Amino acid sequence: MEKFLIKQSLNIKGNVYIEGAKNACLPILAATILSNGKTTIKRVPFLSDIDVMCSLLEDIGINIKKDTINKCIDIDTKNIFNKEICYELVKKIRASFLLAGPLLARFGKVVIQMPGGCAIGVRPIDLHLKGFKALGAEITQKHGVIEIQAKNGLVGTEIYLDFPSVGATENIIMASVLAKGETIISNCATEPEIVDLIEFLNKMGAKIDGAGTETIKIKGVDSLNSCSHTIIPDRIEAGTFLVLGAAAKGELNILDVDCEHLKAVTSKLREMNVYIEEKENSIKVFGKNILKNVDIKTMPYPGFPTDMQPQFMSLMAITKGAGIINETIFENRFMHIGELSLMGANIKVEGSSAIITGVDKITGAKVKATDLRAGASLIIAGVCAEGESEISDIYHIERGYYNIEEKLKNIGVNVIKIKTT
Repeated sequence: MEKFLIKQSLNIKGNVYIEGAKNACLPILAATILSNGKTTIKRVPFLSDIDVMCSLLEDIGINIKKDTINKCIDIDTKNIFNKEICYELVKKIRASFLLAGPLLARFGKVVIQMPGGCAIGVRPIDLHLKGFKALGAEITQKHGVIEIQAKNGLVGTEIYLDFPSVGATENIIMASVLAKGETIISNCATEPEIVDLIEFLNKMGAKIDGAGTETIKIKGVDSLNSCSHTIIPDRIEAGTFLVLGAAAKGELNILDVDCEHLKAVTSKLREMNVYIEEKENSIKVFGKNILKNVDIKTMPYPGFPTDMQPQFMSLMAITKGAGIINETIFENRFMHIGELSLMGANIKVEGSSAIITGVDKITGAKVKATDLRAGASLIIAGVCAEGESEISDIYHIERGYYNIEEKLKNIGVNVIKIKTT
């Protein structure tokens, strides 16, 4: 086990280069199952979740060649075979269930367990299964094992999602690209990561229209071929450093980003009186102004992202006035509140809302990262808190932030990683 020790580090300054988006890379890696040849994925963030997905692919015979220096992966599917997916790997990340769609499409059958991941909510897979069933699959569930089978192949149809689930949208798209006829998916999620997946699939020869809209049309093809693809920037990593710069009264240049993907975050920061300067592929944040608290409601994209809610809570905890965060996506995403309260934050919970009243200062404490984004919020709090903070269970943080210790040090944060017994 490892911990971060962080001492107060105000007035941070420097450049932060953003990695490829983990949440775009994971479904794209799963989608390589659909290819009949070799694919190259560039701008790969070599995080633990990526390693798990690569291990899942290797477990079914796919050859993976990693180049960590150039941040790319070469993938060869010529020896792929179908088998029950390894439970020990499946339970590590929720994205493991994204293998179901492409395996079903290519082999007509998949056996997989319920997925793991951060404990931030129930996140049922019923919408995934509803889509597979509409495409003609038969589904059997027993003792946590799910068997999905399409004996006569998948057939295009019309599918309406009761909620614009990102994972269900991605899985159903991947299942549909080799189906007979046309599939129309309505009430889709519109996240940039889904757009990136569709761009990748179309490069391989899929016929998908409607990327970035609530209705996606897919004309089934017989097979998909080789291609090379570069992952989009990670908007959540970029947003995290924007909030860090604002909270620590810093001046940061966030580089290699897509400003359009960050509109909900930058708009809310401007509302708090943070100075934001946008250029073509970079954003500069100045945290010197006197800030004011705001209200936030998490929503599906293009609304305010639930993955940025914990980070904003840390900022709001040290901002004058009171604000409310209404969490509408995950019912268990307030676990960081207890940890922030140990540092002196004034936060009260009423149902799915948190009422944050800014305090003059917070102080260092021993806290625990309960999930990935909660851990990011504790880093922000630790940078701003008087004294020293000790953050444990940082493996959660390193699931989503590549080389985070070095990036923090490069902008002036006093942080070290220590091993514990």
